[in-house]
Amino acid sequence: HTTTPTPAGSFTVLADGDETGHAAGSTDDPAFLSGMRGTTPPEPGRHDGVAEKVRAYFDGDLTAIDDIAVAYRATGPFRTRAWDAMRAVKAGDTISYTELAATAGNPSAVRAAGSACASNAIALFVPCHRIVRSDGSSKNFLYGLECKATLLAHEQQHAAG
Repeated sequence: HTTTPTPAGSFTVLADGDETGHAAGSTDDPAFLSGMRGTTPPEPGRHDGVAEKVRAYFDGDLTAIDDIAVAYRATGPFRTRAWDAMRAVKAGDTISYTELAATAGNPSAVRAAGSACASNAIALFVPCHRIVRSDGSSKNFLYGLECKATLLAHEQQHAAG
């Protein structure tokens, strides 16, 4: 794992070398992320490529993290489709849970879309922070609404620039 300081707080990535993210989130606790994956906490390691891309993202290169491969731990095909749909939402944009459900192939599965966001163990790389309520507001975010607002404001600022 590697932890990088960011404007949204510490950001930790559990990675397979510099190539595949297995879990990530705004925390400095790799055991928390391991628990989301159902694995034992990894040893600290050097993941310079992943850390560099995270720093570049927070420095304003919003596409720097787009090519990081992710390893899903899905419990069904809808979640995988929902996570893929989240990855397709461009930085600076948001979509509603209703739109996410439709994009993932089941327009009536709005609650399942919310569940896919809540169970996302690879935050930022699978950008569940870009999913909002139909009125544009945010209700929940695993790392806190302040973190979500910081991420959305960061993306809106740099997408416009």
